[in-house]
Amino acid sequence: MVDPYVSAIRPVTPSAEGCEDCLRIGSPWGHLRLCLTCGHVGCCDSSPNRHARKHYFFRGHPVIQSFEAGEDCGGATSPKRRSKRMECWSTGVGGSKTSLRYSRWI
Repeated sequence: MVDPYVSAIRPVTPSAEGCEDCLRIGSPWGHLRLCLTCGHVGCCDSSPNRHARKHYFFRGHPVIQSFEAGEDCGGATSPKRRSKRMECWSTGVGGSKTSLRYSRWI
């Protein structure tokens, strides 16, 4: 059986260099998250607007990755728990994400 989170991951192009929604409204952001289903760049939960989480609730795309230099972590959101599971990625040739190694729900 294919993990539903792994099946949600697609090759994506980031939608912006910063939080797409914050750039549109002129708001600051903290850290950035990249949707691995469509490429939307949104701000994290420690940012005032939490656009990455809002993207999940609006689009239903569950898997994100940090869009910060030097970070190689991501997460998946559970529709049942409305919480996130933080994960570390196994990286393949050319930097492609090949598998998820789960850690815990937060």
